[in-house]
Amino acid sequence: MCNGYTDRDIRTAVREGGVSSAEEAYMSLGNGFCCGACRDCATSVVEEELPSRRLLAAE
Repeated sequence: MCNGYTDRDIRTAVREGGVSSAEEAYMSLGNGFCCGACRDCATSVVEEELPSRRLLAAE
């Protein structure tokens, strides 16, 4: 991922930071997208993680 962020960083931002988009995830980690080349990948990671966050919130 760009800016040195990993999929684990993004997943944590979704689960613990309450973000619900790739843009929010990057901003919560301290930077926005630079060139946007990683946007699709980051969006996929966020979309994969959102159901887990919803399950945790329901517990």
